[in-house]
Amino acid sequence: MLSTALVTKARLAAPIAITAGEPAGIGPDLCVQLAQQSLPLEWVVIADPELLRVRAQQLNIALNIEPYDPTATPSTVPVGTIRVVPLECPNPDVCGKPDVANVDYLLDTLRLAVRGCMEGAFSALVTGPLHKGIINDAGISFSGHTEFLAAESDTPQVVMMLMTEGLRVALVTTHLPLVDISAAITPAILEGNLRIVNRDLKKYFAIDAPRILVCGLNPHAGEDGHLGSEEQQTIIPVVEKLRNEGLRLQGPLPADTAFIPPRIAASDVVVAMYHDQGLPVLKYLGFGNAVNVTLGLPFIRTSVDHGTAFELAGKGGAEIGSLQAAVAAAIEMRQYSEAKYFEGALSLEGISQS
Repeated sequence: MLSTALVTKARLAAPIAITAGEPAGIGPDLCVQLAQQSLPLEWVVIADPELLRVRAQQLNIALNIEPYDPTATPSTVPVGTIRVVPLECPNPDVCGKPDVANVDYLLDTLRLAVRGCMEGAFSALVTGPLHKGIINDAGISFSGHTEFLAAESDTPQVVMMLMTEGLRVALVTTHLPLVDISAAITPAILEGNLRIVNRDLKKYFAIDAPRILVCGLNPHAGEDGHLGSEEQQTIIPVVEKLRNEGLRLQGPLPADTAFIPPRIAASDVVVAMYHDQGLPVLKYLGFGNAVNVTLGLPFIRTSVDHGTAFELAGKGGAEIGSLQAAVAAAIEMRQYSEAKYFEGALSLEGISQS
């Protein structure tokens, strides 16, 4: 019988899965472009092979498409080749023109990816861009990858974090209208968010004691209750509770001064209360090379920081930088989590055999 460490080593040797995203957008273009590069591990794309073939033709890029064989020994993928986990897309030739008929296919690529990650068939997931509007137009309520992946994996709370060179920003709330944000920031949600951020920065980013800078919700972080009560009633009590447990938390600080260079240099992550409080700063700094990471899932998930760019699909103008960064981040997160796991697993085996 194989040891726990050896079984897990086999699981972690599984390929990274990439979903190509919205068929009419630039996700397929990026996968075709990625195939022209040498990557230091096995990777597979969950997509319709015909969609990739058509897109490569439109881009005038030579592409060898081969089916992924899960029983084969893991190996790197030759340059110019894509290994595909095939799913049939009803209308694969929709470059630049989203079709509601393809929505079930798109969501099935994500469902298959989640199942594969949960079962150990894939060691990480990198997602291409999708378009929320076309999914909702198909009659399916959909607010984003983050929420969908949490539901599919039965994960009660996850955290959206974007990162670029020199800055990480995690969000307490994600895709909500401004009018709903205050009510959504409950003590339980905020505490869970900060615990997940602290845990996963240790687990995936080699940060033993994460330095977490917490933004206030209101201008001037509420100005002692004169500009809102959320800081006094919710944010400060949660921060103080977790700080007393040993978490390295600073704040809540006014968002307009939280992102000044000395504070960023003294922090490992900024926790913003809502989407447009933190992400404009990060995307100004690193758009096109930033990575979206979902913390809290039972598997590694990274993503590009941009949308579907329908106007560029099939025309050769799509920039691959964010997908490259997302793949690199998934590789680094996988390597560090492997090292931490095997250190613990081998230690436990030594104890059990003694």
